[in-house]
Amino acid sequence: MNTGNDVVKRQQGRRVLLLIAGIPLSIMLAATLLWWAVAEGQFDIVGAMGTANHGELIVPPKSLSQRTFSDDGAADLLWEDLPVKWHFLILHRGGVCEAICQEKLYQTRQIHIALGKDFNRVGRVVLTDLPADRIAVTPADETASAATSTFDGNLADWIAAEHAGVTALTLPAAEIEPLMPSTLGDGGHWYVVDPAGWIMMQVANDLYYKDVISDLRFLLKNSGS
Repeated sequence: MNTGNDVVKRQQGRRVLLLIAGIPLSIMLAATLLWWAVAEGQFDIVGAMGTANHGELIVPPKSLSQRTFSDDGAADLLWEDLPVKWHFLILHRGGVCEAICQEKLYQTRQIHIALGKDFNRVGRVVLTDLPADRIAVTPADETASAATSTFDGNLADWIAAEHAGVTALTLPAAEIEPLMPSTLGDGGHWYVVDPAGWIMMQVANDLYYKDVISDLRFLLKNSGS
């Protein structure tokens, strides 16, 4: 009387085993098909899934290594002489640090402070084509934002007064041009440089600061430096 039930149970058991065995096989087959589609250009996986970063990745990145800078118009040094850490790079060209220049310094300072426990893993560098003590900081007018300064003096003195810890480096304008990403100017944005000295991301001044911090925390979490 139980023979029929035993046969049914054995058949059900075989189907369950085949189903279990088929799951990883199906996954491998799907992965192979996806890999083939991406490799053949049939499917844009990056476009379909998007990217997590809010800043603009620089492709290819630009290297600051093996380049001789003047440290605030004085001693010469290489990028490798700086502490090995992530850096915010603020680029400025010309003899006057006006509103945009001041805003970049302000934004990077506020974001740097907001990193909290990761503060010491990041540094800030201002790269200019003139020594900082020859660049004037223009005082803000009455309608200026909190980012601009009422300081009236030169950039070196302003950094010492309001942006302690910033390293001011100088390169001739002709050397700055090829160093910067070809499609990017020095307007309302600044750069992120990795511990190896690669300029790898552009960040707009008007990007929501929490989005920038999210990018930076991701980079810091997934790097050893």
